[in-house]
This record gives sequence, structure tokens and C-alpha cells, in this order.
Amino acid sequence: MASPFRRKSKEREVVVGEEDVELEEVIQEEEPDKKGSPSEIENLPLQDSLFESAKRVTHTCMDIRRGENVLIVCDPTTGEIGQALHRAATERSDRVLLIVMPKGRHHGEEPPPPVANLMRLQQIVIAPTKYSLTHTRAIRTAMKEGARVATMPGMTAEMFVNGGMTADFNAIKKSLSDISSTLRRKRLVHVKDSNGTDVEFEVSWKDWKLDDNGICNRPKMITNLPAGKAFVLPKEGSMNGTIVIDGTWESTLLDEPLELEVENGIVIDIKGDTTAAQIRQQFGEAASRIRSKDRELVWTVAEFGFGMNPNARITGHVLEDEKQLGTCYFAIGDNTSLGGNAAVGIHIPGVISKPSVWLDDTQILDSGKLID
Repeated sequence: MASPFRRKSKEREVVVGEEDVELEEVIQEEEPDKKGSPSEIENLPLQDSLFESAKRVTHTCMDIRRGENVLIVCDPTTGEIGQALHRAATERSDRVLLIVMPKGRHHGEEPPPPVANLMRLQQIVIAPTKYSLTHTRAIRTAMKEGARVATMPGMTAEMFVNGGMTADFNAIKKSLSDISSTLRRKRLVHVKDSNGTDVEFEVSWKDWKLDDNGICNRPKMITNLPAGKAFVLPKEGSMNGTIVIDGTWESTLLDEPLELEVENGIVIDIKGDTTAAQIRQQFGEAASRIRSKDRELVWTVAEFGFGMNPNARITGHVLEDEKQLGTCYFAIGDNTSLGGNAAVGIHIPGVISKPSVWLDDTQILDSGKLID
């Protein structure tokens, strides 16, 4: 198939406030996602579970302190979670704001300017939204101003009370700390699997991010929840080979693998079912919004990482899928949050379910099994 991209080469009694009632009206304007959100969400036991899980986020993960400014950003698809987080956060601080923004169109899309302006005035930002805000200028600016941030792209009620969110994040923090010695001074990464993945690239070992452990209690920290992964910026221009995504692409369980051909760090061809055509269209639209000379950069292989959360599952929600112990993932698009130069406003990951991974001559994963 001809290349479609380019030529190769803190505590008190909680009262549900008026704002929560108003929020319910906003949420009803849009039908939520089918998974984990219809009649189940309306029953009281689930509401209690949502509140308990929200307290883990606000009390443990974010360690909200009295008097801190807290902003919770949700959209109409995650309003139940936003309400639970608002109730939990008000046990710790009386300076909690909940805002419902319109649902975005894709991961990495900037939030509306009023939301971005609010973010930079906070000590804490918690963002359960349909699409990820992690790789946005708004989040980077908020962190630069001292905020600590937790994003939860694609979060559903079912995910919020089960799976990766139930993990012992202190144990994950220890595991990530332990693996740092293995990563030290390793430059070349080689990933293979039985589906045909065979790709090599370089990394700077000092650039590995090992703080995605769910504990986000200091200024300028950021985490995804559920947490539990190690990740890094592939050295720009160094990646060559074939990546076969067989688990999840964005928030879709794949029926057929996607094959990405990579040359000098850029995806130059993609094969698969109708998903491949949809991806080409999605990235093409993103490319049309940037300068012509930079459009090719939308296809940058922007991130590589592997999962370290033993409770995480592959369910079709990439937020959790990429954290499952034994998987790895590649993300395509914007890499500026990791220090790269591809400022393209889109960032989408895909998960490989049973990879084998080497760092130089040291194997760390063997067909989806972590090697001790």
C-alpha cells in the first residue's frame, strides 16, 4: 500500500451542594458511555463505591491539604466521577471548584481558554475527562505555576471502582524504584512479539519517567490514574522497524492488529481494518491545523512505556490498558511534554499485549512476563 503520510526515507461531614444538583442537569445533556455507566451508576451501592474510590484519589494519591485550591475538571461523560471527587475533596479543603467542560474531540486537544486559565491558579488539578488533557499546554502551564495534576482520560464508573484503581500504589512506587537500576545506562531498546513487532530505537536512560505510581503529593508532579507505568521519550529520528498494536488503540479493543511501519521515528504507513482508515483521517485532520512544514510530525512516535500495575486489565480503555503488568505501548503524536519537538496537538497510544523487550542486552519482558 502506498504510504498515506509521506515518502519513505483533607475531613468534615459532606453535604451535597447546589452545584452538584446543577451538574446532574448538565450531565443529562449527553448520553454517557455504554461501558460502566447506564443503570449501574444510578444505584446507591455504586455511588458509595465511587465516593470511597474518590477519597483514595483526594486523600492518598493527591494528599489534599487544608486550604489548597483544588480544581476538578470533568465533562458530561464523567460527571458522576466529578461529583464523587468534589464531595471527597471538600473533606480536605473548602476551596474546591468543579467545572464541566465540553467533551473534547481527541486526546491532547486543548481545553477551552476559561478552563486553562483556571488550571494555572490551582495547587491541585484533577481531570477525569473523556479525552486526555495530559499532553496539553494548559497542563504544562499549570504545572509550571506549581500545580500537581492527576489526569484520568477515558475514565468510567466501572474503571473508577475496580481494576487498576484498586492497586496498592505504594507497592507500585517501590516496584518502579526497584527497576531504575535495570534501566541505568541502557541506550538501545528492542521490542518484538509473535505478531510481527520488531522495532529498535534509542533512549536517554536519564529520561525514563518512574513517578507514574499514583502518589502525586508535591508541586509540579503529574500522574495518570490508575497509575503504574515506566515511560520514556524515544530519541527523535532513531526508531526504525515495525510495530504491531494488538491490544488497544486509543479506547478501542482491536479486532484485528494494526501494523505501523516506522522510519526514522515517523510512522510512514499503517495497515489494518477500517480502524486504519479512521486513524489516517484523525491524524490528517490534526495535521491540517498546523503549519504545512510541520504536518509530518503528527506521525511522530512520541512515547514508549511498559505497564507495572498488577491489578490493571485490558478492557478497551487505554488509560488502564497501558498500565497492565506485562504490556507495553507506543504513543503517536505530540511529544513536547517529554521534551520533544513535535507540538502537534494530538497524542494517541496503542498497547501491545505480550511483548518481549530488551534494553541493550538485558531482557526485561518475555512474551508479556516481567523478568525479575
